[in-house]
Amino acid sequence: MAGSDVDDAGADPSGAAGAGLVVRDLSVGYGPVRALRRVSLDLPDGEVVAVLGANGAGKSTLLRAISRTLSFQGGALASGSVHFAGRRLDTLAPDRVVAAGISHVPEGRQVFARMTVADNLRAGALGSTGSRAAKADALRRVHALFPVLAERGAQRAGLLSGGEQQMLAVGRALMASPRLLLLDEPSLGLAPLMAARIADTIREINAQGTSVLLVEQNAALALRLATRAYVLDVGEVALAGAAAELAASDEVRRRYLGVVDEDAADDASRGLGALPTLPRWVEAGR
Repeated sequence: MAGSDVDDAGADPSGAAGAGLVVRDLSVGYGPVRALRRVSLDLPDGEVVAVLGANGAGKSTLLRAISRTLSFQGGALASGSVHFAGRRLDTLAPDRVVAAGISHVPEGRQVFARMTVADNLRAGALGSTGSRAAKADALRRVHALFPVLAERGAQRAGLLSGGEQQMLAVGRALMASPRLLLLDEPSLGLAPLMAARIADTIREINAQGTSVLLVEQNAALALRLATRAYVLDVGEVALAGAAAELAASDEVRRRYLGVVDEDAADDASRGLGALPTLPRWVEAGR
C-alpha cells in the first residue's frame, strides 16, 4: 500500500541481528512441497508481532522453523537464516533453542494428559539453564498468571477444561523463563470469554518483558495485541506493517476480519430501508 508502513516486500530490512528475532529469506519444504518461500520477519525485543493467514499459509511452519522442530513433522529448512539476540539459531538442536531463550507453544494444547499439572510444569523447566531459585521464581510467575494451575497442581492435565489446558501449555513454556514466546493459535477452539482471558494474559506476559510471536486465525484479536503484523499467503509474505495500519487495510478487513463493503451496505440501506448497523469489527469464525 503506497504511502503507508504496509509494504509488499515483507520484513522491514532495517532489522539488525542483535535486536530481537531476525528471520531472513527462510524457505522450508516438506519433501517436494515448499511450505515457505523466502520469508523475512523482524521482532524487536519487547514487542508482540502477529502472523496472520488462511489455513495452509505456512504460519505454524514458520514457528517450527524458528524453534527447530520442523523435523518432528518431516520438514526441513531449504535456505535462509534465523537469528535471536545476535545468535544464529537455524543450526541448533531444539533444546539449544530453548536454552537460547525461546519457548514454543504449539497448536492444539499439547499437554501431557496423564501427568499432573505440577509435573507438566516441572517438565517445562527441563530445558532451562537457570538455577533452582530461578525455576522457583518461574513457577511463582506461572501461578500468579494462572491461579487455577496452583489450585489443581495434583490433578491430571487431561481432566482440565480446554481453556485450562491452554493455560497449562502456556505456563509450561514460561517455566523455561523465555525471552521470546512463540504462540500458535492460543484462542483456537475456545469460547469467546476464555479467548479474551488468554488475550489478557498475553498482554501481561509481554508487559513483564517477554516478547511474543503470535500466530492467530482470529485476526481481530491478534491485531489488537500486536504492534506489527505479517500476512502469509501460500508460504510467502503478502503484507507487512504496523498492526493498526493492517487493521485499516481494506484487503485485510475483507479477507481476515469478515468486514463487508461498507459503501455497498450504505447503498443497500438507502434502497431497502433501515437495516441493522453492521459492526465495524467482526471476529472471523467466532
